[in-house]
Amino acid sequence: MNKIRIGYGYDMHRLVSDRPLILGGVRIPHEKGLAGHSDADVLAHAVCDALLGALALGDLGAHFPDTDPSYKDIDSRKLLRRVNVLVQDRGYRVGNIDVTVVAQKPRLAEYVGEMRNNLAGDLETEVERISVKATTSEQLGPEGRGEGISAAAVVLIYEYEEQP
Repeated sequence: MNKIRIGYGYDMHRLVSDRPLILGGVRIPHEKGLAGHSDADVLAHAVCDALLGALALGDLGAHFPDTDPSYKDIDSRKLLRRVNVLVQDRGYRVGNIDVTVVAQKPRLAEYVGEMRNNLAGDLETEVERISVKATTSEQLGPEGRGEGISAAAVVLIYEYEEQP
């Protein structure tokens, strides 16, 4: 029987007027984008943190600190691919991922398929193993007031044994 591990990740960034909005590697038309040292893709960051957490490897900031200028405006999909290497180097593969993005605006449903495809490609797994959901907070909290966007992710990884 393969060993399994579970991880949880969460991220939130402020919305600002001078940045593009990128979620799950998809550039989404909107008057505001997310503030951050990287491209501030909260969906990718939550998945990275969940994968790192599953292996007790700390968080995204420990591996890619915002004090390092080489990560300034970096595409978070690159970070996700690097985290996947850490997962695979320890003998694990993605079993499944479930992500929820919370944003009052914009509506994200039409972008979910592309987000799932991006995550599956970056994590070298089947799209059927990736769930991305989008919801509002019913105008409550910073997401509901249009101040920010958050994402939470749960992952299951399993120990991978190569077949002869």
